Amino acid sequence: MSLNMRGLPASRALSRHCNMLCNKTGNCSERRTSRQQITMQSQPLARIGLGPVRLGLLGRERQNVLCYSSIAGIEKVPMSKFEPSEYVNDRYKAIEDRLKVVRKRLNQPLTLAEKIVYGHLDDPETAEMKRGVSYLKLRPDRVAMQDATAQMAMLQFISSGLPKTMVPSTIHCDHLIEGTTSPQPDREGSFGGEADLKHAVTSNKEVYDFLATAGSKYGVGFWRPGSGIIHQIVLENYAIPGLMMIGTDSHTPNAGGLGVCAVGVGGADAVDVMAGLPWELKAPKVIGVKLTGKMSRWTSPKDVILKVAGILTVKGGTGAIVEYFGPGLDHMSCTGMATVCNMGAEIGATTSIFPYNKRMHDYLVATGRASAATLADAFKEHLRADEGATYDQLIEINLSELEPHINGPFTPDLAHPLSKFAEELRKNNWPTELKAGLIGSCTNSSYEDMARAASVARQALSAGIKAKVPFTISPGSEQIRATIARDGIMDVFDKIGGTVLSNSCGPCIGQWKRTDVPKGEANSIITSFNRNFAARNDGNPATHAFVASPELVTAYAIAGDLTFNPEKDTLVGADGKEIKLEAPFGDELPARGFDAGANVYQAPPESLNERSKLSVKVDPASQRLQLLSPFKPWNGDDIKDSVVLIKVRGKCTTDHISMAGPWLKYRGHLDNISNNLLIGAINIANGKPNAVKNVVTGEEGPVPATARDYKARGLSWVVVGDENYGEGSSREHAALEPRHLGGVAIIVKSFARIHETNLKKQGMLPLTFANPADYEKIDPTDCISIEGLKTFTPGVPLTLVGKKADGTSYSFPVNHTFNENQINWFKNGSALNAMAAAFKAGKM
Repeated sequence: MSLNMRGLPASRALSRHCNMLCNKTGNCSERRTSRQQITMQSQPLARIGLGPVRLGLLGRERQNVLCYSSIAGIEKVPMSKFEPSEYVNDRYKAIEDRLKVVRKRLNQPLTLAEKIVYGHLDDPETAEMKRGVSYLKLRPDRVAMQDATAQMAMLQFISSGLPKTMVPSTIHCDHLIEGTTSPQPDREGSFGGEADLKHAVTSNKEVYDFLATAGSKYGVGFWRPGSGIIHQIVLENYAIPGLMMIGTDSHTPNAGGLGVCAVGVGGADAVDVMAGLPWELKAPKVIGVKLTGKMSRWTSPKDVILKVAGILTVKGGTGAIVEYFGPGLDHMSCTGMATVCNMGAEIGATTSIFPYNKRMHDYLVATGRASAATLADAFKEHLRADEGATYDQLIEINLSELEPHINGPFTPDLAHPLSKFAEELRKNNWPTELKAGLIGSCTNSSYEDMARAASVARQALSAGIKAKVPFTISPGSEQIRATIARDGIMDVFDKIGGTVLSNSCGPCIGQWKRTDVPKGEANSIITSFNRNFAARNDGNPATHAFVASPELVTAYAIAGDLTFNPEKDTLVGADGKEIKLEAPFGDELPARGFDAGANVYQAPPESLNERSKLSVKVDPASQRLQLLSPFKPWNGDDIKDSVVLIKVRGKCTTDHISMAGPWLKYRGHLDNISNNLLIGAINIANGKPNAVKNVVTGEEGPVPATARDYKARGLSWVVVGDENYGEGSSREHAALEPRHLGGVAIIVKSFARIHETNLKKQGMLPLTFANPADYEKIDPTDCISIEGLKTFTPGVPLTLVGKKADGTSYSFPVNHTFNENQINWFKNGSALNAMAAAFKAGKM
């Protein structure tokens, strides 16, 4: 324990220091007490209100009363065991200094989200801080990249010419490993985790070698294939309460379970931060979710976010940070909180976050970071919201009354309480026979998750029952795999008939070589994953994918029937007797500690001299990797007579725009992966995917081929879309591909946050209908012009002019969210071009 101020423990010394400071300066009229919670007696299970909503001591205005801590004298705490010369103390001191300026300027109580976000401002003295309005320039503490997106991010970083990343950064090999559940010829008749990993290492060697070498040359830590899923690795090793990180994956918010403001971004944003530039983010609104009561029986943390998704829908969190608080937090594990934050991506939230508490402290200690826990204890005043903090929206959930939920199919916000699920299945004529159950993934692969699922499986085994359908388990990390193997949990899954896959994303992202159901055949699966869009997991658009907790998925895999309710229905044992499953139970943390397992980390060389001797080569003939060429800058004129490549009907996620699964192998080769552009989007003209009419030839063909034809003819094109266009993954390929194939604008009713930013970064025009009804005015055969670009100004709409085949025309305003800096990206052709120009001009 760290001691200072006459030998007191750090936390008590901090308290005494705070009191002394208050008495000397008179800045504090009273000592801070714990937040007074709003009474929830006789209130509904979930209550939603629209703000602003002031919480805490509602009758008292408390402004600028925080006692600032001093962490001087507390021993230096490394950012991680892999970064011994980077210290958390320095980050905390910087946060504290910025917040002193922010509090003086705003003179109001702050939410936790505001403390962390504003605590990372590049220039707190002058930055405008208006939620939902201002564009903030921030200084994140860390960058994390998964292998599918790291390829393009590192290719872009290499083009910057910098010798080393300016912030701690890591690459994680988790996306390129295909999962199998039946014997495979290309795996010598084997299947499952070991066979899949061995096959991936061979088939992806070129990409892994590129990432490993690039990491070594530019100072980026490299987590080898088999190490685990990026978000679990970050939670176990890098997440520290109060810090800010960005990650090139939409589920980066997982680290919010350890009090990190963790935001999913595209690769171009990651390049900015790695290059030492401020990261731009529109000041988020803050949605408060108050949790009271205590979960029991089959209810788990997963059900909290399934419930919230049902309330807010897939776009209800757009532009906002979801901040959880309340006494219910005391009964939720740190990894359970991470689950909630992880799936917050499905409601469009910028990120989600929990305040620091004892459960986080215990997790830090259990993962070998006791010194970080001690430092966070001393800093905890900055790791929770102020009393009286104001939220833009408030949701209240009583955990004591919360039912287990199953969400789906085809969208993660279609929420069904367990008690009503069977009725919904029958009413909608969804397949009730279960074909597969899958647990794990970045959302639910903690030790507690695995232990609770195993407790259900043990009960079935004791009655002589095995899983009735294929049952797969994806451990979140090598540490989790090694620990559950040591503790006998793996044996339970094996005996129940499960297949343990590699420590990777696998079926959650479509890396599932499924063979039991023909493509196009309607069937149902249930997973503990986060996303369930059509064809997401297995490439079959007829698969009805439902999302639930790991323990509930396990129960369904044993029953083989989605109408089964484990809270009230029975199973028939081998002896013919009926048994009822007891509520699941699992230790939050392993009693014997974690087993780290195999060494799966590659550290970059420490010296610049050693790194400078390394070379990163890309074979010009490679089909997996391709060096990037800069996009052309804006020509200085309005967009004139562009054709409509496709008018999209309904939901269009990044999976529709740039599919994953087998296409992941081309993530480092822009031209090759562009052959999947919009192949999943539904054409409003014919109701079919990947079939559009070429307005020049009159022939119907695939979307990518038609786009290439237009580009070859010198014709620019636009896409017209519906609501929440680009929801889902952070993949910037969904923005790079249309830019590469000649697109100039995406015109929709509304955008998902990350995709809109990614389009701007690549020099595209993401525009929204000022009147959503104008979507109906555009026909797929129209010619589209965008006027007003010569005077392109923040906040000033542009004008869309459409010409129909019969010669008639129409016009209407289209909105944009560009600021001056983003307009500069557009004019230069991309954010990367703008950065290069600034470097060349000596402005950076």
